[in-house]
Amino acid sequence: MYENNILDIQKAQKGDQGAMTNLINNNKGLIWNIVKRFTNRGYETEDIYQIGCMGFLKAIKRFDTNFEVQVSTYAVPYILGEIKRFIRDDGAIKVSRSTKELAIKILELQKQHLNKTGEEITISEISKELKIPKEEITFALDCLKPVSSIYEESTTSSDDDRTLIDKISTNKDEASMITDKIAISELIKNLNDREKQIIMLRFYKDKTQAQVAKVLGITQVQVSRIEKKILHNMKLKLTS
Repeated sequence: MYENNILDIQKAQKGDQGAMTNLINNNKGLIWNIVKRFTNRGYETEDIYQIGCMGFLKAIKRFDTNFEVQVSTYAVPYILGEIKRFIRDDGAIKVSRSTKELAIKILELQKQHLNKTGEEITISEISKELKIPKEEITFALDCLKPVSSIYEESTTSSDDDRTLIDKISTNKDEASMITDKIAISELIKNLNDREKQIIMLRFYKDKTQAQVAKVLGITQVQVSRIEKKILHNMKLKLTS
């Protein structure tokens, strides 16, 4: 639906304004699709579009061409996050009933898949199952999640209570690190089954290392060692 011109992305990342303009023009439909969800909020639509473009520019600058993901999918949380910050003083952002209903449907599908297979269902699998573009799924899920979700502390009191973003952060550009959550999701998708389970149980289900060890049938020391290796590799990929 939207173009993923790797050559233009690489040129834009090196400061080529012409390439960046091409990328914006080729993806303006995506930006407008998100902008339209924030109409009737007291702002000029064109202003919101320009803010959305700023989010898209950030996505391009951070996009890793080695990721097996369309730039349009990667850019959604950046565009959405930039617009949210712009109108944050207006209070919580309201989303349409259809978006909420879609998000609920996705969450139910995630629950069913996890109960059946013991694994998290991917965005691509959800897209295929519901016959809905991945960008729509990403948007719907993002609208239900707190913007600071990966900054929140674990509710458990044992092991290391630092958040996932704390553990892989380089303390570089922290103000906008929240928008890297889509990149983290893509990195998680590339983990093997056991590694995925450890990350999901530890940072999304708030399980302690001891609890994870019991679920996987291994020792807590093994969980700790695997977790450290995963986080180290993720950090390297995010900063490469």
